[in-house]
Amino acid sequence: MFARRTNWNLTPNPLAVALDEHRAAGKELFDLTVSNPTICGFQYDQRAILQALANPEALKYQPIAKGLLPARQAVAAYYSGLKPFAGNGVDAESIFLTTSTSEAYSYLFRLRCDPGDELLVPAPSYPLFQFLADLNEVTLVPYSLVYDHGWQMDFHSLTTALSPRSRGVLVVHPNNPTGSFIKPDEAAALSALCAQRDLAVIADEVFLDYGLGGSHASFAGNDRALTFTLSGLSKIAALPQMKMAWIVSSGPAELLQDAIARLEVIADTYLSQNAPVQLATPELLEQRGNIQAQIIERVRTNLEEMDRQLSEQRVCRRLQVEGGWYAVLRVPVTRSDEELAVQLLDEQSVFVHPGHFYDFPSDGYLVLSLLTPVGEFREGLRRMLEKLNAEDAE
Repeated sequence: MFARRTNWNLTPNPLAVALDEHRAAGKELFDLTVSNPTICGFQYDQRAILQALANPEALKYQPIAKGLLPARQAVAAYYSGLKPFAGNGVDAESIFLTTSTSEAYSYLFRLRCDPGDELLVPAPSYPLFQFLADLNEVTLVPYSLVYDHGWQMDFHSLTTALSPRSRGVLVVHPNNPTGSFIKPDEAAALSALCAQRDLAVIADEVFLDYGLGGSHASFAGNDRALTFTLSGLSKIAALPQMKMAWIVSSGPAELLQDAIARLEVIADTYLSQNAPVQLATPELLEQRGNIQAQIIERVRTNLEEMDRQLSEQRVCRRLQVEGGWYAVLRVPVTRSDEELAVQLLDEQSVFVHPGHFYDFPSDGYLVLSLLTPVGEFREGLRRMLEKLNAEDAE
């Protein structure tokens, strides 16, 4: 009755069931997974945001496949303040506006892949990719990120995963949840490989502005290989509800011209962007400085608190994080990560994500959000470590 592409296992996992029961019972909850910035106590300029959405020009319908020019120019101006890995910057004509990075991925999957073609994706990484691949009849093939005093791409894993059906390599810069950036030498090697093998680079940069050690280069404008760079207001301006994202296309001239022509047909088929948010985009991007400063301060404060509490015990350690708003903890492997997460919820009222949600290679990893309000984060972490240290002492 239904398409095979939607043949997912829809049975709730044990952690989801336990969380529903916990909330239904009205128990206290220290949610260390929260990722929605609009509910985390940050102060937005409400007046400026709402005024930006009241532009009378929104009453006029302009069916422009790439999106309204003022919005694309604002996105191009955003990239003018970033250093590219390679290339000559970003032009508004290379930009396509979408309602989300999920939609952007779907455009690119359709552009690059016939049914059954392959895209290489990092592991660990965000679990959304599999659903998008299923819906677009694309096969995902993992390549490894390895940890050795910091995260790095495993190019041996990447090259051995390539096949005649490979159509592109997806990178998340910085990665979610590892918080690791692609290094300049990795970006150069990746571009050379993709150019040689007729692959596309698909670079997800939604967390790019949240580097903890200063700014980092962008793939936008990369002219060494066909490259599609994704981002949007959801993370840049902490406004996920505004539904504004984009694709920046770049690469060798002939390939780029063909890609843009085909993308324009795809975008024109859907015309999914709405006028009010497009017209508000220049102002919403202007708002990013205020909210990003608050988020980075929250992330740094919670990391400092995590390091303080971890310094008082020897059971757990956190892995290096360079950006984004998540942290990964290495924990004792005494049961599966999901069993541990359920136990922490039942006994300590602390909700964390097990590593297998993000395709970590083994048990022994928990993922925590650094967006969590400081007091809640402090107490939730204390309870979690108290439980783990008590078990270690038994």
